[in-house]
Amino acid sequence: MLDTNFVRNNLEQVKKKVEAKGTPFADDRFSAMDQRRRRLLTANEELKNKKNRLAKETGKLKKSGAPTRELELQSIDLSKLIVDQEKELAAVEAEFQDFLLNIPNLFHDSVPLGADSSANVVVRQWGDKPRFAFTPRPHWEIGEMSAELDLARAAKLSGSRFALSFGGLARLERALIDFMLTVQTQQRGYMEVLPPFLVKGESLVGTGNLPKFKDDLFKVENYDLYLIPTAEVPLTNIHRDEVLDESLLPIKYAAYTPCFRSEAGSHGKDIRGIIRQHQFNKIELLKFAHPDRSYEELETLTADAEAVLQQLGLHYRVVALCSGDLSFSSAKTYDLEIWMPARNDFLEISSCSNFEAFQARRARIKYRAPDGKKDFVHTLNGSGVAVGRTVAAIMENYQTPEGHIRIPETLRPYFPDRETI
Repeated sequence: MLDTNFVRNNLEQVKKKVEAKGTPFADDRFSAMDQRRRRLLTANEELKNKKNRLAKETGKLKKSGAPTRELELQSIDLSKLIVDQEKELAAVEAEFQDFLLNIPNLFHDSVPLGADSSANVVVRQWGDKPRFAFTPRPHWEIGEMSAELDLARAAKLSGSRFALSFGGLARLERALIDFMLTVQTQQRGYMEVLPPFLVKGESLVGTGNLPKFKDDLFKVENYDLYLIPTAEVPLTNIHRDEVLDESLLPIKYAAYTPCFRSEAGSHGKDIRGIIRQHQFNKIELLKFAHPDRSYEELETLTADAEAVLQQLGLHYRVVALCSGDLSFSSAKTYDLEIWMPARNDFLEISSCSNFEAFQARRARIKYRAPDGKKDFVHTLNGSGVAVGRTVAAIMENYQTPEGHIRIPETLRPYFPDRETI
């Protein structure tokens, strides 16, 4: 959520940046609601002050033995006015809050301008594309050849966009989860967390998933509980409504969770294989950072996610997203894109973002400086990385002519009995 005073005092800048993200911004509606809300607040305060003055006058008159009936009637009328006005104010506040909750975060000035992904900027690349003496197969064909990836039976169980893995592929996914967590906790300084996979609606409001992206979520019927779309949600809300000591920053959490997304609006995209699923595994990295150092933390967060791909020997690139391709809550994002030989193209496997104070303001997460002053922390998160897409990338990049999968050197300890899947 944006700071109301900042929006009020910088309407032109806010409108420009919000619309550069592809979202219309009704600045006239904001001003009208804001002015009405402030008028009601002032009028309500005046009525309460007037009632307090009447109470004092009534008290003095009672002490002197003078009649107070007229003042008491006036006080009753004022109480009714205050109640009516507070109802109106509550309705206006609710409408105003809903408006604010649907305004996306403003992007950092270093973000390239552009309407869509065609304006994204490649920052760097790592590694080399693998060379094959044969035409590389897509990962789903490799999985079907070994019968260790069964999408048809998964559809029988749960419908489309679900996967069923057996044997070596199931073992590979389990190994990757452990490997990725080990990299982040033992090499990169994160604390491992095992959070709930169901969260209340307020937690999703805190991260910006609600109310705007309600259709992307799976809700539990008859409960205020949602399946998490990413571990970012429970990790961010660990410190909701808390004031952290500045000396603790940055706080760094890493978590494995399954993630659940309806993929609303993605019909026809990546329908083959395991790229775009309703349920998938992911390692999430999250930081609570001091505002003065959050962009340094974004660079190290991105490097933390890169470390996984480097140790797996997978060719990738880092892309700075343009304004029109940023997520609702992000102020700046780097995408890590993995090379997929069968596509002959890159595929996003991690997004590393700085949300500045946008989520912290919604979730009311602050820090306390040594002088006692409080301010909102900056939150950052990134995938470290998407496990299913890493499985697909290993299948395609390490495939053999026979349809086997060579096990990356760093994962060999998880497969002491074999060199291929």
